[in-house]
Amino acid sequence: MKAIGYQESLTIDSPNALLDIELPTPVATGKDILVRVAAVSVNPVDTKIRMRAQPPEGEYKVLGWDAAGVVESVGEDVTLFKAGDKVWYAGAIDRSGSNAEYHLVDERIVSKMPSSFSFVQAAAMPLTTITAWEMLFDRLALNSDSTGELLVIGASGGVGSIMVQLAKKLTKLTVIGTASRPETQEWVKQTGADYVIDHSKPLNEELKAIGFDSVSYIAGLTHTDQHMPAIVDVIAPQGKFALIDDPASFDIMPFKSKSVSVHWEFMYTRSLYQTDDMIEQHKLLSKVARMMDAGALATTVASDFGKINAENLMKAHALLESGKSKGKIVLAGF
Repeated sequence: MKAIGYQESLTIDSPNALLDIELPTPVATGKDILVRVAAVSVNPVDTKIRMRAQPPEGEYKVLGWDAAGVVESVGEDVTLFKAGDKVWYAGAIDRSGSNAEYHLVDERIVSKMPSSFSFVQAAAMPLTTITAWEMLFDRLALNSDSTGELLVIGASGGVGSIMVQLAKKLTKLTVIGTASRPETQEWVKQTGADYVIDHSKPLNEELKAIGFDSVSYIAGLTHTDQHMPAIVDVIAPQGKFALIDDPASFDIMPFKSKSVSVHWEFMYTRSLYQTDDMIEQHKLLSKVARMMDAGALATTVASDFGKINAENLMKAHALLESGKSKGKIVLAGF
């Protein structure tokens, strides 16, 4: 089968950063399903793993987690799917990735994709949707009656684009998104944010300018270490702060006087540790698929980079690393 992988961690301007390769087609056993991949999207985790994870000498590492495609075959213990089902999922970080014609994935982290969506539209969503859903409803413990303010730092990215939609549809929160450029600020407005502020300026000053001295909840999606002084300042007493990025260091002591709770969100936790509630990702993707078919949520595709190959994936990685992307980058077909 065709795949895209790498043998050494290289900067994206290197011609060998990603390579078109041929690999054996895997076989589904146990709870795995074998998916014929139709479309994939690219996430910041792809670029981070490319630079941090060096494969064993002579072997290739295949990246990619978001995917939409058709079930080719199923393992003997699979109960949720059959050959021919159209599915979407975000995969597992400790397994070979979805940048391949065929991909193995555990059925418990997969659901049928929205029937009204194309493969391209669907492939943009799973990883960011799971991250946003778990952050809002598992980590911050929000629900349909939750009120107050949610500040989404980095709201124009993949996670922010769906988090704003979910928060507006499923809670009573006032949602404030951040973005620094006119085009990304407009994108955040289109996703439904009540207010958009500029994170290239001090967040506490930006919030005061729109009438907020503090906020109940903060979702830190990017540059947490850069924004930390403002986060400490604007989080309300007994507020909740959740983050997904990788600050070089993290001092929790400034939150003590306000009794702020701090939460990490890592959407691979359930699959990495095979937790008892691993199937919750199947359930939440199924719920979101129904919401999308009902017209309650929109795809977050912003860029279609064409066929799934090394050249186009390198362009996608370069755009993500530039920090100037919005929404999701998708590729389709081999």
